[in-house]
Amino acid sequence: MSYDERAVFLDRDSVDRNDLDCRAFAEELPGLESFGATSPADTIERVGDARIVITNKVRVDANVLAHCSQVELIVIAATGANNIDLEATAARGITVCNARNYATSSLAQHVFALILSLSRNLPAYVDATRAGRWNQSPFFCLLDHPIADLTDQTLGIIGHGVLGSAVAELGKAFCMNVLISEHRDRQPRQGRVAFEELLQQSDVISLHCPLTPETTHLIGAAELRAMKSHAILINTARGGIVDEKALLDALVDGEIGAAGIDVLETEPPDGSSPLLTVSRSDLLITPHNAWASRRARQALIDQMTEIIAAWRSGQPINTVT
Repeated sequence: MSYDERAVFLDRDSVDRNDLDCRAFAEELPGLESFGATSPADTIERVGDARIVITNKVRVDANVLAHCSQVELIVIAATGANNIDLEATAARGITVCNARNYATSSLAQHVFALILSLSRNLPAYVDATRAGRWNQSPFFCLLDHPIADLTDQTLGIIGHGVLGSAVAELGKAFCMNVLISEHRDRQPRQGRVAFEELLQQSDVISLHCPLTPETTHLIGAAELRAMKSHAILINTARGGIVDEKALLDALVDGEIGAAGIDVLETEPPDGSSPLLTVSRSDLLITPHNAWASRRARQALIDQMTEIIAAWRSGQPINTVT
């Protein structure tokens, strides 16, 4: 069955770069109008009289909804709902649905790409090879930088949801000892360790908690000092969980060994992040694309198709409100 009501996708280029199978999606939304990206100034005009709004990171707030009274469904092309004014949608009876667990393997593999690159000092060795230092070696290899095995190292997971659990399982496959952090300032439940203990014992720490007032700058100067001097910090969660200045200071001062970062406090970057002012082999920064394998993005499109079909049937799934 086809439906002709107007729908808009406000930032489709953040998901689909013309490399996905969107036939079922298009059949479910024949009245869809897609925009590659949408600025705040254009949001009200582009939503207009749409009944269905799809957005990844474009904010839909009370002001937008006040001007766009036909909206009945908002589909978030992501899991986090912080770009939607949920009080306003609830007051207007608008259904909000999000996508879930579509990028688990992509993100977990990206985490280990960062861990392996840093633990084996791949950036430093790549730079040395490009600079011709291998050509100048008196023997067949370069051993100028430490190379660590993950076997028997301790992997600390902060945030043990679907993503944290997937990273933990990969850690076990690398024969790592896995620790799961309890919430800060809480007594550890069975199977978890105190937050402070995890900081002190882990060789690698991977962050997978949401960004909330309680987790903003969860990793700051004091926490970095508590880590092992060779520890690797990985953040593929949200940028604000880590104090970026404190992290750079910790790397410069040798308080930790390395960091792999896929997220920043301000995205896209506006020049304010101190992490982007330096070039260091112990700091890898990727542009918030740990989630974005083609397989994951296809799963996202497919799941959004299911969300819209379920809503039409009167049995919505993945509801946020």
